[in-house]
Amino acid sequence: MELCRLGIAETRALIDKGEVSPGEVLASVLGRIDAVEDRVRAYVTVTRERAGEMARESRGGPLSGIPIAVKDNMCTKGTPTTCSSKILENFVPPYESTVTSRLLEAGYVLPGKTNLDEFAMGSSTENSGFFPTSNPWDLERIPGGSSGGSAAAVAADECIAALGSDTGGSIRQPAALCGVVGLKPTYGRVSRYGLIAFASSFDQIGPITKTVKDAAALMNVIAGHDPLDSTSAPVEVPDFTAALSGDIKGMKIGVPKEYFIEGMDPEVESTVREAIKALEGLGAKVLDVTLPHTDYSVAAYYILATSEASSNLARYDGVKYGLRARAKELLQMYTETRAGGFGAEVKRRIMLGTFALSSGYYDAYYLNAQKVRTLIKQDFDEAFKKVDVIATPTTPEAAFKKGEKTGDPLKMYLSDIFTNSVNLAGVPAISIPCGFTGGGLPVGLQIIGRHFDEENVLKVADAYERATDWHKKRPKL
Repeated sequence: MELCRLGIAETRALIDKGEVSPGEVLASVLGRIDAVEDRVRAYVTVTRERAGEMARESRGGPLSGIPIAVKDNMCTKGTPTTCSSKILENFVPPYESTVTSRLLEAGYVLPGKTNLDEFAMGSSTENSGFFPTSNPWDLERIPGGSSGGSAAAVAADECIAALGSDTGGSIRQPAALCGVVGLKPTYGRVSRYGLIAFASSFDQIGPITKTVKDAAALMNVIAGHDPLDSTSAPVEVPDFTAALSGDIKGMKIGVPKEYFIEGMDPEVESTVREAIKALEGLGAKVLDVTLPHTDYSVAAYYILATSEASSNLARYDGVKYGLRARAKELLQMYTETRAGGFGAEVKRRIMLGTFALSSGYYDAYYLNAQKVRTLIKQDFDEAFKKVDVIATPTTPEAAFKKGEKTGDPLKMYLSDIFTNSVNLAGVPAISIPCGFTGGGLPVGLQIIGRHFDEENVLKVADAYERATDWHKKRPKL
């Protein structure tokens, strides 16, 4: 038995029975990393020594002995946290993020920090300041982004599960393209303390796993109010695994026509429609709904997210931490630090955001985008008066080849066309595997829920997963 191929629930059962030790599980994961990492390149840092210590000290807890990779934009005390950026290449945090603190309390083992688009800005992990990550299903293709390293690591069995962050689709999109499960919780459900910010009103941490049950188990650990995060919601956290009954008879599932658009891959569309039929076959009632302002979501998202990024990234000036360029004058040090430390996509988004916030343009761009954001949230509110969840494609196409969209940022931005409205509204959504294209590339089904209703999202996703075998498929590396 290759232990690295198991999920959280299976691994925990073996450890609890005494059939395997945390050290054996870690050895299997590190062996898999040794075997495939030179091709997949999912990790920025592999933390062998720390992982070994954690495995030896593992004593109880719901995640005791489970190797869980962490996206490299979440602070881990004493372990480099780079955001895949040259400007933070040598940054070692003096504190733990709240989510990793909760993982530590639950007994997890950290095999390493995963690659991402620099400062989480991208849809392909080609914008990493170090190297691109490959999709385990086809090494010539992208794994999605920005949590491409986490999704690829889970798909390639280089960890048992992983954490990612989702600003405009960055958990769900790579999960879909890599054939794994990715959950973006409600904004405020999981603490952002220690998550290095891209766009603070959008960013949300969530699990990337091999099964829906594992996603629920991770949520049980990381969710909950945090006084260190002013945006953390003081709402009760249920036992998410208790919602996984497998029974969705009588539930109402909405299907918005705005998510089946001209130009999307016909194989993706047909695969997702078949998945929705399968949900109907499980006893759910499928209804048509409309989300009329969806067409404006990409434009609104990129105005608001880049505006917040331009503000958040102003702190990287060479003075306080991170890279500092040698210069004779202060202004020269500022400009050379930022010019040499940031990659092209980060610079592009800083400039877009600065422009949108500038005098004379603020009302025309930023203010109008905020109004559109309100309209998009209201669309979801209206739809959820009629249905329990909404089902859509996660992406308009399967994984594309490396380099295919790097020359056209607008094409790249459209990769998130089905995901970023969820972030604008702040609602939860999950992507689960629902089939493959004729070329053997994974396709994702997205289930969207009401605010703080992850339970129904997980319930529907779990029911579909139980009825199908897509989540059991593994790439042949």
